[in-house]
Amino acid sequence: MRILLVCLGNICRSPTAEAILLQHLKRAGLADTVTVDSCGTGPWHVGEPPDPRAQAAAAQRGIDMSDLRARQLAVEDFYRFDYLLAMDHENLAVLQSRRPTDSEAHIGLFLEMGGMKGKAVPDPYFGGSDGFDGVLDLIEAGADGLIQRLQARMEMSR
Repeated sequence: MRILLVCLGNICRSPTAEAILLQHLKRAGLADTVTVDSCGTGPWHVGEPPDPRAQAAAAQRGIDMSDLRARQLAVEDFYRFDYLLAMDHENLAVLQSRRPTDSEAHIGLFLEMGGMKGKAVPDPYFGGSDGFDGVLDLIEAGADGLIQRLQARMEMSR
């Protein structure tokens, strides 16, 4: 199973979600079964590491994101990934508008897949460091819910 996490610039929310989801997948023993990546719908930060505030908030929880680099969503992503999960409604709309008609990928909201219907991860970019802590809390909860859902699907397919 392949999951792509998507936000606007790929320097705050989606790389944070990538790092957290990878950590939680390892704990659940699913790291070899599920592939995770992240990207942004916009080109502004391609090649850059995650925002220093995102890295600092993650580091306080023992999560290292320093090796991640921003990239932009590509058409191929709609074929390479089973799930493209947006951090908010705006990026979900972008995914839906760019999705090729023959793509079989599931497109949805990250938190909704994690059991939080209709909820979005707010963009902390223009706020203070508290916003990054709040985003981490949401993403941690969403990652736990998503893993439970994935485990249930894997059990059903056995």
